[in-house]
Amino acid sequence: MRRGSTFARQVLLVRVGRRDADTHGVTDVAPLSEPRHSDFRRTRRLDHYDRSEIDAVAPVSPALGPSAAVDDEPGMAIPLLPGERTAARRAKFALVNGCTLASIMLGMLAIFLAMQGDVRTAAFCLIACVVFDGLDGALARKFGVASPFGAQMDSLADMCSFGLAAPVVVYASLAGSVPPAAAAVACALVAACAAVRLARFNVSPKDGRFFCGVPTTMAAAVLALAVVIGLPVPGLVQIAGVGLLAFAMVSSFPYAKLARLIKLPPWLWLVPVVGALVDIRLTFGLIVVGYLVSGPLLWLRQRAVA
Repeated sequence: MRRGSTFARQVLLVRVGRRDADTHGVTDVAPLSEPRHSDFRRTRRLDHYDRSEIDAVAPVSPALGPSAAVDDEPGMAIPLLPGERTAARRAKFALVNGCTLASIMLGMLAIFLAMQGDVRTAAFCLIACVVFDGLDGALARKFGVASPFGAQMDSLADMCSFGLAAPVVVYASLAGSVPPAAAAVACALVAACAAVRLARFNVSPKDGRFFCGVPTTMAAAVLALAVVIGLPVPGLVQIAGVGLLAFAMVSSFPYAKLARLIKLPPWLWLVPVVGALVDIRLTFGLIVVGYLVSGPLLWLRQRAVA
């Protein structure tokens, strides 16, 4: 212990010697032959220690942290298309992602048309976005080129087309019939709920039978068809419906997927077809209300069974 404390004092003497040498412009310290203190015998003991050993325990400035080695090797690129990378699979992969990009472009076109006042054409662009959104997933599964990249692209396209373009088109359709502030709040709510819905869908376990909340694609389709058909309801009722649809997207109610609806008995499909021929607006409104109500009913049924 005595030797250790003495060694520490000697290191401090060396550091002081270096500091004084730097102050006087001396680049190399030769202090062991010219001690600055009266205790010559103590400083002479430094000859017994190696300079590298002294530097290892010498105090350093806390502002200068240890420098980590920088890895100059470039990171490995992750392939966008997993599996065999043949020309045929690449062409199929490009076709699938082309459908996704088409949905984004149509969503942007819907925004531009809505800004110019052509709301009806913008709503048809949203319907085309819904078609391309279903097409890219179906083609990816059919061609066997589904990938994490495609899933992320699809989510971003949904946010662009259904989370942003759809509220803009609805806002343009409500202009002049409702207070602008109320329309802005309802449409902004649709955008926010769509973002939450898509983010939750990406990290949640998938259920092959039901959606957790109304999917953004279906919500955008309902909004677009409502603009195209032109529902004869007061503006405030339309705003309430837009807000209700936004909250339905982030709800935890189970909603049946389209694949389950297709399996319904054929005679049930005759009812909306005949109703559309009689009064398409009333039929559309009843179908939307029935689908929205089906979620809470299925939720209550599941709770009763459990």
